[in-house]
Amino acid sequence: MFISIKNVCFSYPNTESVALDQFSMNIEKGEVISILGRSGSGKSTILRILAGLEKSTNGSLTIQDEIVFDDNTFLQPEKRGIGMVFQDYALFPHMTVGENILFGLFQLKKVQKKKRLKEVLELVELEDYEKRYPHQLSGGQQQRVAIARAIAPNPHLILLDEPFSNLDAELQVKIRKDLREILKKANITSIFVTHDENDAHALADRIVKLKDGCIDLIGSPCDLLGTTPYPALDLDPLIEKRELVTN
Repeated sequence: MFISIKNVCFSYPNTESVALDQFSMNIEKGEVISILGRSGSGKSTILRILAGLEKSTNGSLTIQDEIVFDDNTFLQPEKRGIGMVFQDYALFPHMTVGENILFGLFQLKKVQKKKRLKEVLELVELEDYEKRYPHQLSGGQQQRVAIARAIAPNPHLILLDEPFSNLDAELQVKIRKDLREILKKANITSIFVTHDENDAHALADRIVKLKDGCIDLIGSPCDLLGTTPYPALDLDPLIEKRELVTN
């Protein structure tokens, strides 16, 4: 298993309610996961914990057999190999597209940086936009730059926080398809949170529905469109059996 999240719990200070309660799931390499829920369900909290912006009160995260955090270990955010695309994209306005993308590649030599920049610009189809500034781009193009910047260092995992919330309805439909293609071409494991079921069903390989900090349902978009919901803890074996039959 590429990523293993086990029994993650979290409570914010001075609150009686639990933000996350025993969040557990396994994720395969290259899989696109959507965490779907209403405001206050805990979906953004799990992203912050995985990124290292919050410390869980219990539980563990393992990536490629390396412990990222547990009761005895806590890797700092910059050492986790996790990229993040923020809701507002967080591009540096004084930097060009190319400079934004290269920002996290300080450890590479100049020739390597140039090669990697060319690769990710081609991946997000912005080859002709390297010298432009964020204010010269559309919302969809800005999102592509943010994704390119997150992908450039070859992270183990990319986290996306409400990736379509700043786009108009017409553009959302196109960008959903484009984003899925980008992530699949790069074979990047990703988790994105959303409150929009259309986003989750169009983009994700599996959807995790959160309710009051707990996993309510988990499964593929087709599974969750069915009339019989699958319990979260029992779903993975069912999917594995189904794949064995179909393959």
